[in-house]
Amino acid sequence: MSANINIALDAMGGDNAPLEIVKGAVEAIKSDKRINIILVGKENEINEELKKYNYEKDRIEILDANEIIGFDESPVKAIRKKKDSSIVKGLNLVKEGKAEAFVSAGSTGALLAGGTFIVGRIKGVERPALAPFIPTQKGVSLLIDCGANVDSKASYLVQYGKMGSIYYENVIGVKDPKVGIINIGVEEEKGNKLVKEAFPLMKEADFNFIGSVEARDIPSGAAEVLVCDAFVGNIILKHTEGFGKTLLGVLKGTMMKNTITKIGSLLLKKSLKEALKPYDYKQYGGAPMLGIEGLVVKAHGSADANTIKNTLIQCVKFSEADIKEKIKENI
Repeated sequence: MSANINIALDAMGGDNAPLEIVKGAVEAIKSDKRINIILVGKENEINEELKKYNYEKDRIEILDANEIIGFDESPVKAIRKKKDSSIVKGLNLVKEGKAEAFVSAGSTGALLAGGTFIVGRIKGVERPALAPFIPTQKGVSLLIDCGANVDSKASYLVQYGKMGSIYYENVIGVKDPKVGIINIGVEEEKGNKLVKEAFPLMKEADFNFIGSVEARDIPSGAAEVLVCDAFVGNIILKHTEGFGKTLLGVLKGTMMKNTITKIGSLLLKKSLKEALKPYDYKQYGGAPMLGIEGLVVKAHGSADANTIKNTLIQCVKFSEADIKEKIKENI
């Protein structure tokens, strides 16, 4: 068995903190014996939540942090001023080598700013990028970037393709994953200025570039790595999540419509559950920030305990695959 991995977890970040965050931490150490957790946040509140559970006490510790960075605050100013915040203290644990990773469902802007300024970029990486998995008919695709750089350059997209390819190959295990650039058509001459500039550069890059991928082809798994700027990526991510929730709601309403549909739904319950499971975004954990000198992962703001648990387990896979060093070698 691999050595234990220390993961710092922002206990105060997100809509459901600290209740769901602490619960997710406890579930994670029960699910994976390799994980040790440092809960960062208000010690009294964290202790009150921990009292609810039976767990191995030596595998969860608390780092007291009395400030919280709000979603409405200026990220850069907050990182500079709130030194006693859970985000700043958690990121410093990674920088100092006291934690292999830091996970937060808190302010995306603060996490990105802190990841860049505190943990630092890998030499040669122009801009770090957020890269979540999204469900497809063939499994999952990696969407990069989905939130870090709304205004990107063509050279950024090329690096996203390279970092995404490294991550997908080493975490999912697919050799030379297909990399596509999200576009409004498959023809090379299609697209906005950014896509037109990036396309020829990606053709010459040393990864498996397959050209443009239209939005309608994303759910079928047209490419394992989907490259775009953060504006486009965030829209795709939010649409995917929203459509999944809507679809599940419509199906549930239809199944409960009358006696016949209720009987049919009981007969199909197990099969439907298995078929729809891949489209539940919560099982895929968070979005790692690729391109920095450590592992920082952004969990969904509305993350529940299951999402947090899966995100923490995802960190183990990232660490064991040595993604940071592989990006360093190839950028």
